[in-house]
Amino acid sequence: MNTTNKQLTEELNNTESNNDHNDFAENNIINLKQLKRKLPEELQVQAEELKIENISSLLKQELVFAILKKSVEQGGLIVGDGVLEVLPDGFGFLRSPEVNYLAGPDDIYISPSQIRRFGLRTGDTVEGQIRAPKAGERYFALLKVNRVNFDDPVNAYHRVHFDNLTPLYPDEKLGLELENNSKDSKDFSTRVIELVAPMGKGQRALIVAPPRTGKTVLLQNIAHAITTNNPEVFLIVLLIDERPEEVTDMQRSVRGEVVSSTFDEPASRHVQLAEMVIEKAKRLVEHKKDVVILVDAITRLARAYNTVVPSSGKVLTGGVDANALQRPKRFFGAARNIENGGSLTIIGTALIETGSRMDEVIFEEFKGTGNSEIVLDRKIADKRIYPAIDITRSGTRKEDLLVDKIILNKMWVLRRIIDPMGSSEAIEFLLKKLENTKTNYEFFEMMKSPERSRNGL
Repeated sequence: MNTTNKQLTEELNNTESNNDHNDFAENNIINLKQLKRKLPEELQVQAEELKIENISSLLKQELVFAILKKSVEQGGLIVGDGVLEVLPDGFGFLRSPEVNYLAGPDDIYISPSQIRRFGLRTGDTVEGQIRAPKAGERYFALLKVNRVNFDDPVNAYHRVHFDNLTPLYPDEKLGLELENNSKDSKDFSTRVIELVAPMGKGQRALIVAPPRTGKTVLLQNIAHAITTNNPEVFLIVLLIDERPEEVTDMQRSVRGEVVSSTFDEPASRHVQLAEMVIEKAKRLVEHKKDVVILVDAITRLARAYNTVVPSSGKVLTGGVDANALQRPKRFFGAARNIENGGSLTIIGTALIETGSRMDEVIFEEFKGTGNSEIVLDRKIADKRIYPAIDITRSGTRKEDLLVDKIILNKMWVLRRIIDPMGSSEAIEFLLKKLENTKTNYEFFEMMKSPERSRNGL
């Protein structure tokens, strides 16, 4: 079967491919992804070695393009990849997550014939051999397709369209708990989430957050827990309308793909980035992969759609167009657990108490769409208690599918103990108990029998 697949792949590949390129030595192979990940200073040093002129006046993408072109002239072979964006004219370009899927001179052109031959769609991650632009051409072009969505290109033909896949309740737990190895460790946020609102693969979760309640740090902790405990999961962090310094902080603290559109960019750019991310995630799920998208914030994404969508003439309270929320709801609604393999998990933040009536309307529209909710409380954050989670108002639907029955009973006992307390007292009480244990399993072992636990742990 593997031999047949290889033969079919070779037949499918573009007939323009030159066999001469395969004769290059390995030391002449240039990996485009590794080149794009280099710092501007490192690229400038490499450009100087290749004797490229006017280095200081070139942007990073232009510098990458110049290095690639010069390397090809000196007999190099280029291997590149990217996420496909198919344009209305039929051809497409491979956009790079390193530059937030922004169009640039170092994008890779894919012809309409190649797109048809492999059945490619927007969002497909394509990897292959590329060639330098010929006379009169502006872009590098794809010569040979090696992989589609980290899989054999032939398998792209056998995939089922995302909209035809059967959605189910999440039934496989997404491990978020990080062991506290030292008494100095003060971060219990992911352990609290495991106790209060356990997450599964395919969860559609909303973090309801007033300003300055630690939502961004909470997302960072969740991202760190996912990459540590679930290495098989493909993690994407999507930052919409965010501050540039917070983007840098997220990129340096998260081991995963971080893409962003900052507040100084137009609303159309926010929308384009979100569409690319969700299409990429859908294509990966079609290949039975588990994907997690962390969105900060869904409220700002809905605002961007409200700006971009053509006016319907019907305006809701707060200035929200009647048709504006349909597309962000479709984005959030894409999260699902898929029958027979694959899942798309979306954990997004929703802003409240911002003083904007529009934000309140957006939150009300999204409130019933998720199947898990983590509510942050401003009063708790004002006391500098983190995570500022309101335990009684947070929870997950169908949590019995994710948690063992014995553990679930103990979680319910814990809720009965905490329920009479105020939100601040409840989280303080829980954090004090968690400090004495390394794991939640140890915490549950410390709990007394359910009958006696009603009077306290």
